Amino acid sequence: MKKLLSILLVSFGVSAVGQETSIEDDSLDIMIGQMIMVGIGDFNDAKSTQPIFDELKNGTVGGVALFEKNLSKTNTRSELALLILKIQKTTDIPVLVAIDEEGGRVTRMKEKYGFSKKVSAQYLGDLDNLDSTNFYARQTAMQLDSFGINMNYAPVVDVNLNTNNPVIGRIERSYSEDYAEVIEHAHEVVAVHNANNVIPVLKHFPGHGSSKNDTHLGITDVTTTWQFEELYPYKALIDSGVVNAIMTAHIVNQSLDRNKTPATLSKRVVTDMLRDFLNYEGVVVSDDMQMGAIKNEFGFRESIRMSLEAGLDVLIFANNVEDFDMVTSTEIHQIIKELVNEGVVSRERIAQSYERIMKLKADFGLLDEEYFKSLKSKLKAHN
Repeated sequence: MKKLLSILLVSFGVSAVGQETSIEDDSLDIMIGQMIMVGIGDFNDAKSTQPIFDELKNGTVGGVALFEKNLSKTNTRSELALLILKIQKTTDIPVLVAIDEEGGRVTRMKEKYGFSKKVSAQYLGDLDNLDSTNFYARQTAMQLDSFGINMNYAPVVDVNLNTNNPVIGRIERSYSEDYAEVIEHAHEVVAVHNANNVIPVLKHFPGHGSSKNDTHLGITDVTTTWQFEELYPYKALIDSGVVNAIMTAHIVNQSLDRNKTPATLSKRVVTDMLRDFLNYEGVVVSDDMQMGAIKNEFGFRESIRMSLEAGLDVLIFANNVEDFDMVTSTEIHQIIKELVNEGVVSRERIAQSYERIMKLKADFGLLDEEYFKSLKSKLKAHN
């Protein structure tokens, strides 16, 4: 690990001296690998010989997503610490270790495992006390950092325009129907996460709050319900300079893309709107590419091609599916490499995402020479 990290620090430069990225000497395989994030599988044992560890060693994956199923029912804290230590120990380039810790219904590290209480966004929005929002955000971020979990798929900045929305409003994932309140509370959460070396991921761009259906199940068209104000939280937070990662939604919005293309796969949404119109320069992360809105409507290879052409940087395959539908980072890596070799996707396009991802990792200390040593020391506290 140390040898490759030293090479990266010299070629990449940003974490050492803040210089611009140089990716000319980095291989295509390395660059593609950094764009792939996968769920590690249905296990919670650091002693496991699951395929993910070979993929980490081979560099075909740049990030992993953890779920409740990856938490041991006994000795949860120590087993989780050992698992994360093994994950980072196995790879040459430290990976993004991500989790959903929004609070309320969407939390993996539950109280029953001995973790802190996490309230919903709606609870905090109704309370409308930024000190309380800060308290719960700090509690969550510090807990994640103590386990070496460096990315949180939160906060949700969807404006609660449809309180009966089955995937947002009805399960209390939005702070408010007032976009100004969403901005205030989300800014507090983002700032606290940044201060605790945990990358917050805003979601779900360009707005899921008005939807009537669940994209986990299939196509969700918000053309007649979406409102322009759903962009305001993104605009305000991007302009404030605190945003480093944004997750796309799988919603269809014909007002933004006449071709009925889900936002995750739409160049008009990701590149034209998010990057060009809102001037966003950070990392763009997909929602789970195995959700029904993508998996049921587009082929495996086609959805990957479209997401790359749209401008995504990190493709998430959560593997919360039946065994026969699970995919490996090796398979994803192979498809992306084929698309490049066939001239469908340019090497420059891959290099753009690689540059953003490596800058993000550098900004949050993952490329520091002492990162692994610091991680080991941190995780010892849970043994």
